[in-house]
Amino acid sequence: MPLPEQFAEAEAFIRTSTQDFSPETAIILGTGLGALVREIACTYRIPYSEIPHFPLSTVESHSGQLLFGTLNGKRVVCMQGRFHFYEGYSMQQVTFPVRIMKRLGAGTLLVSNASGGLNPGFQTGDLMVITDHISLFLPENPLTGTHYPGFGDRFPDMCDLYHPALVQAAEAIARTQGLNLRKGVYCYASGPQLETRAEYRMLRQLGADAVGMSTVPEIMVGHQMGMRCFGLSVITDMGIPETLKKTALAEILAIAAQAEPGLTAIMKEMVRQ
Repeated sequence: MPLPEQFAEAEAFIRTSTQDFSPETAIILGTGLGALVREIACTYRIPYSEIPHFPLSTVESHSGQLLFGTLNGKRVVCMQGRFHFYEGYSMQQVTFPVRIMKRLGAGTLLVSNASGGLNPGFQTGDLMVITDHISLFLPENPLTGTHYPGFGDRFPDMCDLYHPALVQAAEAIARTQGLNLRKGVYCYASGPQLETRAEYRMLRQLGADAVGMSTVPEIMVGHQMGMRCFGLSVITDMGIPETLKKTALAEILAIAAQAEPGLTAIMKEMVRQ
């Protein structure tokens, strides 16, 4: 079935299920960063399995629901669990929900993730607002293939991809709340393996401050569709070649849980503003 028909079916189902709820902001929550959900006054909750053409989350730390409600008085749609290329999905499937959330009315996209730190000045538990990204290692570009008018520009300019006003707002919020917010460049890697010492060294030389397995495809598609985009990373492990040590998912989740209150505070205030 052509993509436009898939979008139409998914959108129609969601609109019927939510009585045409129109969100202002779309939120995608990363690994171990689901506490923000508890702050949402949820009106509608739809399992991904019920939505036509929606993928299913297969990562154990990701729930699989699309939530509709209010956060700080604003209407939001929140993905409780995201999709990754390493799960076996195409980039069109990974980014399918972003296009749907835009069609439902969301004009701003807020994305969080857990990532590995490459900047020697960072430490685990730090929050990093993404100011730019490196997408050269995408195994499949979500913008390739048949182009439909509703997608936005065929050749979108990636200058100021992470909306400068949103970056500035996050910095101001962090200062007000006494949070130490880093700024940096995020690099996409397909995963699911973590990087080697040589790969970490190369990414740092390319100018990356953090590396992870998500975010970039969703941001690219959101930007193409005209959404104001914002990304926030939690540094859950460090990829410094000289001091590299083995890490495990349990450690990553524990660090994410420690940093989560700060991330939640920033996201809540971002939505309000």
